[in-house]
Amino acid sequence: MGNKPALSAQELEDLLNLEDFSPVYRRANQVRQEAVGDTVHLRALLEFSNVCRRNCAYCGLRAARTQVERYRMTPEEIVDTALAAHRAGYRTLVMQSGEDPWYTPELLGQIVREIKEKTDLAITLSCGEMPREDYAHLRACGADRYLLKHETADPALYAALHPDGTLEARLRCLRDLKELGYETGGGFMVGLPGQTVKTLAQDLLTLAAIPCDMAGMGPFLPHPDTPLRDAAPGSTERTKRCVALARLLLPKANLPATTALGVRSAGEKSDVFSCGANVVMLKVTPTRYKRKYEIYPAPLADTHIVEQRRTLEEQVRALGRVPC
Repeated sequence: MGNKPALSAQELEDLLNLEDFSPVYRRANQVRQEAVGDTVHLRALLEFSNVCRRNCAYCGLRAARTQVERYRMTPEEIVDTALAAHRAGYRTLVMQSGEDPWYTPELLGQIVREIKEKTDLAITLSCGEMPREDYAHLRACGADRYLLKHETADPALYAALHPDGTLEARLRCLRDLKELGYETGGGFMVGLPGQTVKTLAQDLLTLAAIPCDMAGMGPFLPHPDTPLRDAAPGSTERTKRCVALARLLLPKANLPATTALGVRSAGEKSDVFSCGANVVMLKVTPTRYKRKYEIYPAPLADTHIVEQRRTLEEQVRALGRVPC
């Protein structure tokens, strides 16, 4: 964790400000090919609860938002969906929720254990901040990875966006996860109101300092029922630049083409694979719940899990890459 990053804060700022970024994209793509090959990992994303106790200013699931119909999937529904994703060919399940205390560490652990007993799925959890001992319990139950984005490395901006937490607490969770042996995922939004190039450089260095095994970077998308409803969405170009620089800082990391980038531009989401990305997630959340999990407005397909995966495999092959 004490390794010197490949690029300094000033170098990152200078690169982010380049008029012509194409040489950096080419280098990032080369590093990606050398470090992790041409495989694109397809992950099944299951959003099992849209209940959240937090009030993050940008999120459509925030506790204060009364317009959303809340849901919780039962343990049986979660396991059944995991089995369906496994049958469709997925090898990793990402279980994501709001910070919902109804799912105690004991209950989550039971669900993880049951999925592990019935499949060879790798399990990524993304359920927010927890005490170290809870992360340790879930790791012991078989959870392989944990995704917890830091969102912004600017403490003042973090505090303004997250009235229920601090950047210090978020980073402590990420360090705990790394020390407990999880493949640790971080990430941030690009284009937050008040964000600067200096902040983005610190965001990238934060990923390298953990160091993260996975990192998701997507453009900020304003939700109409949140305090940031009138803010401008983040730039897809700047997002791709951050993905490329993350590849240079973390050559072996798994870097997804995020859903948010696809919302802004489907073409840009495909293009990011030539900028260093090597992962894509596809929702396997049951249709009756899928539209209720709305962190930001996005079009949703109601295709069957098997058809969705087949289509995604074809899209990946069309880019000259190998779906896995």
